[in-house]
Amino acid sequence: MSTTEGSDNVWDSMVTDDTKINTITPEELNKQVQNSHVPSKVKKTKSQEDKEKPNSKSDKAHFRSVRVPANKYAALQRDWEQIYTPIVEKLELQIRMNTKRRTVELRTVPSSETADETTLQKAHDFVDAYMQGFEVQDALALLRLDDIYVESFDVKDVKRSLQGDQLSRTIARIAGKGGAVKYTIENATKTRLVVADSRIHILGSFRNIQIARNAIVDLVLGSPPGVVYNKLRVISNRMKESF
Repeated sequence: MSTTEGSDNVWDSMVTDDTKINTITPEELNKQVQNSHVPSKVKKTKSQEDKEKPNSKSDKAHFRSVRVPANKYAALQRDWEQIYTPIVEKLELQIRMNTKRRTVELRTVPSSETADETTLQKAHDFVDAYMQGFEVQDALALLRLDDIYVESFDVKDVKRSLQGDQLSRTIARIAGKGGAVKYTIENATKTRLVVADSRIHILGSFRNIQIARNAIVDLVLGSPPGVVYNKLRVISNRMKESF
């Protein structure tokens, strides 16, 4: 009896005010068991996340094609090296002539880090400008500069009554004797013009294209070349002063 009492005294002496016995209720025990079976969320490293993310540059190649007019076959064969060199070396694209479809085909290289749809569109505009009649050196501006465009319109859209000999005389007025009027417009507006039958193609910046187009419209509507020259001279002086 004394032994039991002594052991109780020893146990009582171990439990003081500063010591608390941790007890677990059945509810807490079930909660711990359930949580032990839930897999913990492992934080992935940056390299693992990059591998799982879809690649921003698509591995799929993109294509563009430009139709080759029948009257450009000989010129294309002559200037082929000047055309494909900047496209392959500068833009890192692939180019070929499809003789069956009579088109120039362009394609991005999936392994290239610089070639994308933007550069592909630039190459397409460059080749298309050449097919419209621009010289290779002039069309290269589309690859080198971002604010260069090509605008095309039909002379008959300006004056629908133009037909036959009247249409031919109007086109001759735009070109001028020996191309004098055409060269004057180009030099005054810093653009390049191509007169292909009744179609007019203008290469240049947006502002300069509008000035050249207005001059051509004046000629189509019957304004004398001298009046058009004076307008261009005034506009050219204003542009120089603005710069």
